[in-house]
Amino acid sequence: MTHTIQPSNPEATPAPDTTDVPATAAGAAPGASLTGAVNRAAAAIPAALKRRVPKYSDLAPLMQFKKPEFSRAAKLQRASTIWELRDMAKRRTPQAPFDYTDGAAEAEITLRRAREAFLDIEFRPGILRNVSSIDLGTDILGKPSRLPVGIAPTGFTRMMQSEGEYAGSQAAEAAGIPYTLSTMGTASIEDVAEAAPNGRNWFQLYLWTDRDRSLELIERAAKAGNDTLMVTVDTAVAGARLRDVRNGMTIPPALTIKTVLDASYRPAWWFNFLTHEPLTFASLSRYTGTVADLINSMFDPTLTFEDLDWLRETWKGKLVVKGIQTVEDARKVVDHGADGVVLSNHGGRQLDRAPIPFHLLPGVKEAFTKDHSDAAIILDTGIMSGADIIAALAQGADFTLIGRAYLYGLMAGGRAGVDRALQILEKDMTRTMALLGVSKLSELTPDHVRILGR
Repeated sequence: MTHTIQPSNPEATPAPDTTDVPATAAGAAPGASLTGAVNRAAAAIPAALKRRVPKYSDLAPLMQFKKPEFSRAAKLQRASTIWELRDMAKRRTPQAPFDYTDGAAEAEITLRRAREAFLDIEFRPGILRNVSSIDLGTDILGKPSRLPVGIAPTGFTRMMQSEGEYAGSQAAEAAGIPYTLSTMGTASIEDVAEAAPNGRNWFQLYLWTDRDRSLELIERAAKAGNDTLMVTVDTAVAGARLRDVRNGMTIPPALTIKTVLDASYRPAWWFNFLTHEPLTFASLSRYTGTVADLINSMFDPTLTFEDLDWLRETWKGKLVVKGIQTVEDARKVVDHGADGVVLSNHGGRQLDRAPIPFHLLPGVKEAFTKDHSDAAIILDTGIMSGADIIAALAQGADFTLIGRAYLYGLMAGGRAGVDRALQILEKDMTRTMALLGVSKLSELTPDHVRILGR
């Protein structure tokens, strides 16, 4: 016999299912069948989804309460970004030295744009690459560096925290990266060399009107084992650092009613400041006054490329020019003997609305390639994460420098804070590299980064 199965109509009202209704329920009340259906549905719930009173044996593995730790070391370890170190630094440091570090010139537009430049990018990762091992090592100016980042020159560093240049140089030595001492540092060339005898120490020079004093510093740097001289060329006059003006910032900090009140909230900073060696410009004669007055009275606004020629003849090690802000000037200083350039607008502390180094980078890279130049391209300003560093390297930089990023760590916790800042950046770089699908820096290309809006 042939059975014909009629196609079902999805819009038809289904007939009631009475197959499971017991015969004894035929005369029962209308709600009886619904109660049975609910009971059957409840019986069908998996055991794992049924509510029950929890047993102690179930809770015990979850009850792993840790004793709260309030030490500075514990707080530093909990910091996972440079921004978090900055928050710690602000709580621990009086307003004047914190603002000296954190601030920039005039409306601080340059600094804001420099940081935004690293935010306005899109990474373009590759997949299915072997990234089980990440190598962040590189060569810079003829010697190896364990990481593609060094510490930039910063003035008055012991004002931010009493360990100052000693913490920075020792942390750099431990991390296997270069450290740059500023002419306006608060530790001498010789003391830094003694504090970090196995570190790679560079010296940053401001050329003065007094050439004999410049020559004296150059000779001291060479004698102390510095292999690289970094001459800064963007400070013909001082920038208008308005936070310093409003704070009445002087070197050393002056004890006014405002600073005494500010100190009451940060006793540890003042205790360290008052119980350590007085703050002086270790590479200069004793000086008291504002930062702007010092720059305007001691540094030479008449410098030309002929002075760079003199410096090239005088200094026998590697020579780097810091403060390059145009492609033309980058090419020109290399023509005058520079071994490398630092694309930098002084951290936004000189000319507001200055060119942004990250934006300048591709043009300088293209020009050097066209010139067949092997001069190193180093970048600073705006770096606040390891991802920023990787983006700069992908766009053509050979190396990077950090200033504020390490000073936030210094103010947050001295030497341990600088160590933590470098650890954060290293972890950021390692993770970013792996997610991009590259295992060594030489694999980075401009294709890994797209600048948004361009």
